[in-house]
Amino acid sequence: MSCGEPHETECAEVLDHLYEFLDHEMPDSDCTKFETHFGECNPCLEKYGLEQAVKKLVKRCCGSDDVPSDLRSKVMGRIELIRSGQAVPDHDVTAGPATG
Repeated sequence: MSCGEPHETECAEVLDHLYEFLDHEMPDSDCTKFETHFGECNPCLEKYGLEQAVKKLVKRCCGSDDVPSDLRSKVMGRIELIRSGQAVPDHDVTAGPATG
């Protein structure tokens, strides 16, 4: 997706990191670059608006659902493995024990 115009920050970079921007998980300097890009690029601005609307809808519809504690523990364990650089198992950590 691109408007065909050159930008300081490429459309691909913006779209690859859109959820980091939406979730406020990037440095302020990167947020500023993205905001500048959205001011210059209507296709990326539209994509941003769409993804922002989807996030709000999901939060409104599902935001109050309780997550089972065992699922939360498994997901958090996997996140910690990834953050620490350890090998992550190929199997689904949310599934029950394998039977064979």
